[in-house]
Amino acid sequence: MSDEKNTAEYSAKSINVLKGLEAVRKRPAMYIGDVGTRGLHHLVNEVVDNSIDEALAGYADNIVIIINKDDSVTVEDNGRGIPVDMHPEEKKSALEVVMTVLHAGGKFDKNTYKVSGGLHGVGVSVVNALSEWLQVEVKRDGKVYFQEYKRGVAVKPVKEIGKAKKNESGTKTTFYPDKEIFKSFKFKFDTLAERMRELAYLNKNITIKIKDERNGGEEETFHFKGGLIEFVKYLDETREPLHKTIYIEGEKDNTPIEIAFQYSDTYSENIFSYVNNINTHEGGTHLVGFKTALTRTFNNYASKNGLIKEGSKINLTGDDFREGLTAVISVKVAEPQFEGQTKTKLGNSETKSAVETLVGEKLAEFLEENPSVGKKIIEKCMRAAEAREAARKARDLARRKNALDSMNLPGKLADCSITDPEHCEVYIVEGDSAGGSAKQGRDRRFQAILPLKGKILNVEKANMNKILENNEIKAIISAIGAGLGADFDSTKARYGKIILMTDADVDGSHIRTLLLTFIYRHMQELINQGKVYIAQPPLYKIKKGKEEFYAFDDGERDEILKRLKVNSKSATEEVKGEVEEEGSIKGVTISRYKGLGEMNPEQLWETTMNPETRTVLQVTLESAAAADKIFETLMGDAVEPRREFIEKNAKYVRNLDI
Repeated sequence: MSDEKNTAEYSAKSINVLKGLEAVRKRPAMYIGDVGTRGLHHLVNEVVDNSIDEALAGYADNIVIIINKDDSVTVEDNGRGIPVDMHPEEKKSALEVVMTVLHAGGKFDKNTYKVSGGLHGVGVSVVNALSEWLQVEVKRDGKVYFQEYKRGVAVKPVKEIGKAKKNESGTKTTFYPDKEIFKSFKFKFDTLAERMRELAYLNKNITIKIKDERNGGEEETFHFKGGLIEFVKYLDETREPLHKTIYIEGEKDNTPIEIAFQYSDTYSENIFSYVNNINTHEGGTHLVGFKTALTRTFNNYASKNGLIKEGSKINLTGDDFREGLTAVISVKVAEPQFEGQTKTKLGNSETKSAVETLVGEKLAEFLEENPSVGKKIIEKCMRAAEAREAARKARDLARRKNALDSMNLPGKLADCSITDPEHCEVYIVEGDSAGGSAKQGRDRRFQAILPLKGKILNVEKANMNKILENNEIKAIISAIGAGLGADFDSTKARYGKIILMTDADVDGSHIRTLLLTFIYRHMQELINQGKVYIAQPPLYKIKKGKEEFYAFDDGERDEILKRLKVNSKSATEEVKGEVEEEGSIKGVTISRYKGLGEMNPEQLWETTMNPETRTVLQVTLESAAAADKIFETLMGDAVEPRREFIEKNAKYVRNLDI
């Protein structure tokens, strides 16, 4: 990065305007996804994206994020600083235009930013509109400028408040989310840190520091000189790699491309793709280009070097070349065209050919120079092909026996009467006892119940052949009716909601994690489309006279007891029976549920299954890379990382965010 920062080219003339900010406060979910935890953290990401854009343009290399004691957030960078001179059309400071006008910013001017991380260009003005207050400080041209806003409106014009040190520049933004929009909020350090870690891997020249000045003062600094190579190593930390990470970097058709990948001794495929630092969950043309080049290049190499066994009837396919593969693909596209359900699928056709050409050239060179690595990879792919063929035969046999035929549903499934998937939901329930209560308590018009016996197979340690032999997994596949893995088609799913209902104990948590691992690895589209939920059964029933209350954790229990004027200290986790405060008029009965089977059908309906009163957690993939890391840590062979993870996250176990 240059010591001298170019401010001449970045002025008020660089700021283009597309008007209209009023709609943001009326319909915030249109701009940030939702007004819950996800949307709240998206505010921070929008501000950070501005700093990342400065870094991509070569003008910043340091970003600091602070969660302040009052729950406001500060983001500071050492970029050029937002321009403060008069905007020629708006007749006010360019800083105020950027902060108060929707779609205003340098990212619409390709002379200012060749590529930009902002997906929709809504940027910091949306953060401003959804903040109770926001303050911005700009260091530029040897001076320090300041402006404050209330719910998106400038309190006073931009003013000069001091002198900046020589060659010092940058932007510092502090905001406090509006409680009229976000009814209750709490920034999660880990959620923000995971995104900052990801950004630091994707931009190896940047140092990102995040600090929490609330309880404990937790902080992390992310800087990875190895970039994507270190990203792949981090993702594969608990896996046994077959070789050193393969790294490809170059530019084709004005598209900078960076890719790192390696094979491990596992069975799952883990490919993460990014465009201008945006995680393209639904893939797109850059991913297609990579897969095509990978398959063709390895096939050519295997044939040319006689690595396919003579007389073998097995043909290697793309699936075989991706088993056990962990890869990160990052491209920078000047004019990205996004499509798909969540607008995170790249549609630029020229990007496919650029990635395909570069990977084909570089991978062929690597294999010629590293024949031992090439041989290891082809041998693994051959084993994958043999297992795939065995799995295909098992599937064909199962279909002939009607075991996986959607027309022949599992006998223990209590189906619903409505057939429209959008209005149907299936509860996958732990145990026959709870399944029996759920079947009696449900609304049989739209709620189906599938009870499971014991713990399902850990798919993280099994190939497809073993997976298809497991009876409980076969029941799930058959009930959902949309296939599995590469053959999975979410449009054929028989239910619009898949709800996992397990006990609120250690065994229940384990079963839930096994189920989530299976869905994530083999039916991930259900998660991407927001169709997977976790039921939240209560831990306690509190009764006072004819009044009944349900508490979902110890904190909620204590709040209810406080309202009932009962001493919560006397309400230990083991208590069952009468608890009376000294000098009280009436007794309170507290019952702790050890499992779903202890609830009668009416209680299960009232607390956990009635859409009007239940609480369910939607499973989302804010970061697919983070999810992959969690599942591999929890379900893989390495014991120490699993122990550390559980110890660190013990307090979140009931509501663990995947």
